[in-house]
Amino acid sequence: MNSVDWTQVREVRRVAEIQGNRVELSRHLFVSFAALLLGFGLLMVHSASVTSWPTEFEQVYLSRHLMFLGIGLLSARFAATRRPEFWQRFAPWLFVISIVLLVLVLIPGIGVRVKGAQRWIRVPGMSAQPSELAKIAVPLMMCWLVDRNRSRLNEWIAGIVPFLLTILVSVPLVLIEPDLGTSLFLLLGAALVLFIGGWPLRNFLLGLVACLPIAFGALVMKPYQQRRITGFLESWANFEDAPYQLKQSLVTLGTGGLHGVGLGRGWQKLSFLPEANTDFVFAVIGEELGLIGTISLVALWCGLYLAGLRMLGQLDRQRFAFLASFTLLTQLTAQALLNVAVVTAMVPPKGISHPLISAGGSNLVASLLAIGIVISLSREAPEEALPEPVRSEDLS
Repeated sequence: MNSVDWTQVREVRRVAEIQGNRVELSRHLFVSFAALLLGFGLLMVHSASVTSWPTEFEQVYLSRHLMFLGIGLLSARFAATRRPEFWQRFAPWLFVISIVLLVLVLIPGIGVRVKGAQRWIRVPGMSAQPSELAKIAVPLMMCWLVDRNRSRLNEWIAGIVPFLLTILVSVPLVLIEPDLGTSLFLLLGAALVLFIGGWPLRNFLLGLVACLPIAFGALVMKPYQQRRITGFLESWANFEDAPYQLKQSLVTLGTGGLHGVGLGRGWQKLSFLPEANTDFVFAVIGEELGLIGTISLVALWCGLYLAGLRMLGQLDRQRFAFLASFTLLTQLTAQALLNVAVVTAMVPPKGISHPLISAGGSNLVASLLAIGIVISLSREAPEEALPEPVRSEDLS
């Protein structure tokens, strides 16, 4: 009678258990870093919302942030408890939902125009920004297509048309709002999926050649976007000629020095620094908590990203779960770093919020939803967790 070498089986299982414990530890670290960032954000939203004329609106800002934080945590909880295959099945439907919302926001009477841009849908008690959902839906759809067409990626038709249609359906709708920054963000997210998925290099070169005239045309058609770029260049050539918002941002950061002026004691947020509790909250952190505070925030983001990568380490690089989770994790971290770059005048100014830190809204909910999806996808078990047991007769 054949007998199994259970000693080797137990050893393999012990190694698998150790690896599983390491992944679980990385998952706990990932959640801990996210919680620290949320706490940091809650503290800074309350501090940055103070103005030179204190009113009840300061409490409204905090209450609104807490409301969206609650919605975001519920969304993250729901997403994290789904089985990994749920997101692969649901990806096309989520993409359709986001496209419908992007169309609705452009319809007068449904979409709300603020500061010349029609990006919000007003619902009772709050407003929603569909392009934030698109930051999740478009990458998931691209991952779904890569997974289904992996064997045909080198073909000219099947390897290009599905991905091109996904981009052409979604990105122009965001560009019309107009929101050039989010449009570029969607394109970069799609490019990241295709690069990790093994799309041929020739297709990237063709896409780059095709996108350059479109990007140039978008800049030419919008004078205010040209002013952003020229103002950014002027801020480095002559600080006095820098745009007001960039100038105030740099002054706010410089005021804090190494240790900052103290939490809640910043002056620039008192009607000097525009968007102090949203897009430029990082500048308020620099003033009140100093260089130590800003470096600590960047360190938290680095910790979140590294813990996330370790959490995804056991996933198959060729499967949907890894493609989607890696892309969402990288997008989230990249948005935070991009916000830091904008506030410090390292890139041209663009209205982009700091995930988990800026005052709550659609971005906060979408960021927490993305975190929940990453946690869910990280639980996909490898296809071959254990090798075939070795029988004793095979060893003789």
